[in-house]
Amino acid sequence: MRPSDENQVPGRRRFLECMAWAGAGTLWLMQSGVLQARSLCAEGGDSAVDASFRFVQISDSHIGFHKAPNMDVAGTLRSSLAMVNAQKARPDFVLHTGDLTHLSKPEELDSLSGIMQDASMGKVFYVPGEHDVIGDNGAEFFRRFGEKQQPGGWYSFDHRGVHFVGLINVLNLKAGGLGSLGAEQLAWLKKDLASLSASTPVVVFAHMPMWSIYPEWGWGTDDSGEAMAYLRRFGSVSVLNGHIHQIQQKVEGSITFYTARSTAYPQPLPGTAPAPGPLKDVPADALHRYLGIRDVRHVQGSHALAVTDEVMS
Repeated sequence: MRPSDENQVPGRRRFLECMAWAGAGTLWLMQSGVLQARSLCAEGGDSAVDASFRFVQISDSHIGFHKAPNMDVAGTLRSSLAMVNAQKARPDFVLHTGDLTHLSKPEELDSLSGIMQDASMGKVFYVPGEHDVIGDNGAEFFRRFGEKQQPGGWYSFDHRGVHFVGLINVLNLKAGGLGSLGAEQLAWLKKDLASLSASTPVVVFAHMPMWSIYPEWGWGTDDSGEAMAYLRRFGSVSVLNGHIHQIQQKVEGSITFYTARSTAYPQPLPGTAPAPGPLKDVPADALHRYLGIRDVRHVQGSHALAVTDEVMS
């Protein structure tokens, strides 16, 4: 069973159909370790209005890409950021989960930096994608966008009672292109989490999926199982990834995994094409339906993270 099929219960099919027709976002509520879906076009609207803070995830901007189906990835990134700036409640910060650029060229990194600054996004936390480490093993990315907490580039921070962990899984890729964390980073993660109470909400973000979505295409992380073993004692863990340019979700106990849309172009569903890569036959007037941002809200004292996936209008 493909991961996109495993949760296709009637209620979920109904709200996905609503999202597709109305171009609305999807509201995700994690309650008692179970991910529940609500349509923003359903009566009642957003049920997480009492959020203590919110942040936005964007991913896979691929600045420098200029082929079908998107000849203007800078333009669609600007449109995505405009959606963020138009929010009534300003997000506290932004997470970019990698592939800022397409070929990690200096001019591409310059363009990305300028676009983000022009959008007045406030604080942006970055992790690299495999496209950001081409040629120099990420040296230029880390010089410009790294948090510099650890020599390997990984880091953590706390925000209003939530512990955030940025992991690097695009260096030293394994056979078939699978991501890898490595022994040094895993040892750091174990130590980083050790002092936290099990009741602390944890948000982990990295570029490549931290679960095996489709290993045949390299859509997973080879040693993510050890990382998950350190996270299972927590009552609320959310794992945010990019890389596959589409929304997939999975729940394992108290750990909920999410992958995000790209702001550049979509990719095929797992196993539905000979290989991953840009979906080239998307009509220009329909491209916006496949691109977007993720808006996440946290309610203090609750195990629920409300995750809204917004498509471009």
